[in-house]
Amino acid sequence: MQQTTIFDIDLIRRYDKAGPRYTSYPTAVQFHDGFDESTYCEYAKNSNTEPLKPLSLYMHIPFCDTVCFYCACNKIATKDRNLATAYLAHLHKELALQSALFNRERPVTQLHWGGGTPTFLSHEEMRDLMQGIKTHFQILDDDSGEYSIEIDPRETKSDTIALLRELGFNRMSLGVQDFDPKVQKAVNRVQSEEQTFAVLESARSEGFKSISIDLIYGLSHQNVDSFAKTLDKIIAVKPNRFSIFNYAHLPTIFKPQRRIIEDDLPSPSEKLAILQQTINQLIEAGYVYIGMDHFALPDDELVQAQRNGSLYRNFQGYSTHADCDLIGLGITSIGKVGDSYSQNVKTLEEYYAKIDMGHIPVFRGVGLNADDKLRRAVITQLICHFSLDIPAIEQEYKIKFTEYFSKERVQLETMQEDGLLSYSEQKIEILPAGRLLVRNICMMFDIYLLKNKTQRFSKVI
Repeated sequence: MQQTTIFDIDLIRRYDKAGPRYTSYPTAVQFHDGFDESTYCEYAKNSNTEPLKPLSLYMHIPFCDTVCFYCACNKIATKDRNLATAYLAHLHKELALQSALFNRERPVTQLHWGGGTPTFLSHEEMRDLMQGIKTHFQILDDDSGEYSIEIDPRETKSDTIALLRELGFNRMSLGVQDFDPKVQKAVNRVQSEEQTFAVLESARSEGFKSISIDLIYGLSHQNVDSFAKTLDKIIAVKPNRFSIFNYAHLPTIFKPQRRIIEDDLPSPSEKLAILQQTINQLIEAGYVYIGMDHFALPDDELVQAQRNGSLYRNFQGYSTHADCDLIGLGITSIGKVGDSYSQNVKTLEEYYAKIDMGHIPVFRGVGLNADDKLRRAVITQLICHFSLDIPAIEQEYKIKFTEYFSKERVQLETMQEDGLLSYSEQKIEILPAGRLLVRNICMMFDIYLLKNKTQRFSKVI
């Protein structure tokens, strides 16, 4: 498989439009309230058939001490640490309710705490939460699971990382975004290099297997030179992975973004130049472009999974655990159980009321039909592996590709003429010039986009 990427500015400008990130297909836009708790429970019950799939757990901790103005995550900014008490009490109850739906013999091979800021919790609260998970689910005790947590270096104490390792976490993602003081002040994310690198070094000394760094390009006052300096400093300490996110300025949807001055944002051309420089720096430093906004060292599990064909994509991004049923716990969490997606209620009030009545707090979701499953397979293969084995798809889904996707063929041929991909009866291969535009290629196969072109998403670049 090709591990190269070509930055073609003309192609990028021509294809740079809004589109889904495909952490699921169908995307969350298609979730509906006709999929309720009883529907979810039925899917969960049916998932306990032989051979038993392992489980993946996502725990959403929504609290943050301060709000980052760029943030589009589901969070609650508060200085009141006591708010976590009631939330955790209900999260423990949800653990019990959810675990009753699943065979206890199913091991949890993947665990992720996200937010918000998981380390907003006290050490005692984190211990209690992990013990609650162990009480209700089969947690692996041999360090073979992929157990990760999102870290804000500003929310750690001298012994926090040692505690997390003791609790079983072996992977972490560190939020940085940018080291430039002017950028940090403008987006209300003031975080020193010393804080950040102290956490990273602590994680290495405690034996964490993988450390990922999150950066955002397109923020206030950023330019090519300033962002390159931040990137150089982090490359020097060689984290296992990078996630380089495109800032999507959508202040009508995300209220904190209204405090960002639009005139301070880099121009579209400067933003593209930042991306190009970033790609060049990372490739020169030996990182492999996984896809979308992810880069990893050649020996990383994501790179290995991409090369052996087992890479997958879910709501946490690229993953090596395609075989899991994903259970989402806490407000706004999204799960994937069987051929369905589901989401929990979004507010604390709704969540507490549902849990207090003994209900799984699912409020919407979607069950996949045969067409959804076919298109999901096509999109997943393209976005994870930059290629599609057409005869394999035809055999598994009992279709004739050229007939089933007759309308899509016209767009495929156009993209082939533009040099984004090569297309034959045997294979679709995304070429180096098309890898940054993989979302556009996947969008061709999204039947819901074809039906409703007014849906709002972030720009692909």
